[in-house]
Amino acid sequence: MNYKELANTGVQLPEIGFGTWRYNGGTEPLKKAIELGAVLIDTAEAYGTEEVVGDAIREFRSRVFVATKVSPRNFRRVDLLRAADQSLQRLRTSYIDLYQLHWPNYTVSIEETMAAMEELADAGKIRFIGVSNFSARELDQAQMALSRHRIVSNQIRYSLIERTAEKGMLDYCKHNQITVLAFSPLGENFSNIKAADPERVLAKVAAATGRTEAQVALNWLIAKDNVCAIPKASTGEHVIEDCEASGWRLSRSQYELLDARIRFKQRGNLESAARRFARHLLQLAGRQI
Repeated sequence: MNYKELANTGVQLPEIGFGTWRYNGGTEPLKKAIELGAVLIDTAEAYGTEEVVGDAIREFRSRVFVATKVSPRNFRRVDLLRAADQSLQRLRTSYIDLYQLHWPNYTVSIEETMAAMEELADAGKIRFIGVSNFSARELDQAQMALSRHRIVSNQIRYSLIERTAEKGMLDYCKHNQITVLAFSPLGENFSNIKAADPERVLAKVAAATGRTEAQVALNWLIAKDNVCAIPKASTGEHVIEDCEASGWRLSRSQYELLDARIRFKQRGNLESAARRFARHLLQLAGRQI
């Protein structure tokens, strides 16, 4: 397993960690991941998986980097502090390594939210502050609201077939020493990636490298300096396969072939703005998703 520095903190993260959105694999796959060095485990209060993560990491706590997220409905100070305590209880731990804002909340002052995050950091309940699904502008606003800490990560959707992150976000994060945590790095379903590969480029590169197609897709992603991937794996076999996507690199020509021949989408500025406006309207209506 290769490791990368989290932002400029000195902390080393595995370039392959594991996510638990829609996860139902129990504790054993997560324990296997930890055993193989994939010690970054990501969850969220909205996922309903903090308890299983807590059970899985109990005997390995000092080795594991636990990331979880607070939902936008809990971004007011009193709610955020309470939500953090509840996550700590579900995780059965005294501290969270990375506490992330799950989505922006356009109805709560970012200054209030980030002040509460700093309060948690100063109290030792969280080690680092991160965000998820934030635009560059929203990252700027959140960072400006902090006075004693820095944002170390942005968790975003990124894969061979979803490359909106390449429209400025990757460069922004690299310039500002922010680690990108790529969720759904194999697509929400790997069949989506295969459907975007009518020329079977993945299969050809996999055959040339002696790897699986999923390992090739993950390796393409983690080749970026400041990107770590958090796939989901509900069996020990899939955990092993994903972990073995690290420790080697595609050749430049293989990387460029995948880059050019796999069909992908990038949301335009108007579509991204429309999505955020729709979320804003939902939040104004009291649906704090």
